[in-house]
Amino acid sequence: MAAQLRAVRRRIRSVQSTAKITRAQELIASSRIIKAQQRLHAAQPYAREITRAVEAVVSRSANVDHPLTRPVENPSRSAILILTSDRGFCGGFNSNVLREAQGLRSLLESRRVQPVTFVAGRKGITWHRFRNREVAADWSGFSDTPRQGNAAEITSALLDAYSRPAPEGGVDEIHVVYTEFISMLTQRAVVRRLLPLHIEETDELPPGGPMPVYEFEPSPPDVLNALLPWYVESRLFHALLESAASEIAARRRAMKSATDNANELIEKLTRDANKARQAEITQEISEIVGGANALAAANRE
Repeated sequence: MAAQLRAVRRRIRSVQSTAKITRAQELIASSRIIKAQQRLHAAQPYAREITRAVEAVVSRSANVDHPLTRPVENPSRSAILILTSDRGFCGGFNSNVLREAQGLRSLLESRRVQPVTFVAGRKGITWHRFRNREVAADWSGFSDTPRQGNAAEITSALLDAYSRPAPEGGVDEIHVVYTEFISMLTQRAVVRRLLPLHIEETDELPPGGPMPVYEFEPSPPDVLNALLPWYVESRLFHALLESAASEIAARRRAMKSATDNANELIEKLTRDANKARQAEITQEISEIVGGANALAAANRE
C-alpha cells in the first residue's frame, strides 16, 4: 500500500512539472499571437495598394501578355511550396498542411504533372527527409517571425524556376500550401495557385472605387514587368504572415488543451492518492486495534 502511494505521488509531481511547461508555452504563445496579428494587419495596406496598382496597369493595357500571366495549356511540372513550422507543440498544424500538400501532389500526378517540392519550416523538411522525398529547395528559421527578406528569397527561387522551361528543370505552375488565419480559434490549411496569375475581366467597380487615370512612363508593359514580381512577393509574404499567426494560435490552443488535461489528471491522481492514504490509515488502525484486542485477550487469560 505504501509503495502504491509513493508511485502515485511521483506521478503527480511528474504531471505537475509537465503542466508548468505547457502553461508557460501557452502564456508565451498568447503574448506572441498579438504581435503576429499586428504584423499581418500592418502588411495589408501594402498588399492592397500594389494589387490596386497592378489592376490599374492591366485596365489601361489593351492586351496583357506577360510570362507571369501566360498559362501553359499542358503543364508538365508544377512547383508546390509548403509552409510548415520550425518548432512543435502546435497540435495538428503541420499534419494538416502536409496532408493538404499530399492531396495536391496526388491530384497533379493523376493529371500526369510532375510535382516539384519547395519546403519552408524544419518540420516539413524533416518530414520529407524521413520519407526520402526529393526537395528542390528548403528554408527554415523564420516560421513564427517571417520578414520581407525571407519572402524575397523564396520568391526569387520560385521565379527562377518559373522562368525556365519545364524540359530544362523549370516549372509551369506554382502552388502554395499554407494555413489560413481566420480567427484565434479557427485556422484552415488551403492551397493557392501563385503563378500564373489569373486576370479576370469585369464591369464591376473595384472595392476602392473607380481607378484613377494614370499616365505611364515608361509604357504599361514595362511598368507591369516591374510590378508583377513585387506583387508575387507581396502575396507570398502575406501567406507567410498568415502561416505564422496560425502556427502561434495553434500552439496556444494545443498548450491550453494540454494544461487542462494535465490539471484533470492531477485531480484524478490526487483522489487516488487520498484513497490510497485512507486505505493505509485504515489498515494501520485495524492493525493497532487488532493488536490491542489480542493483548487484552492475553491479559485476561
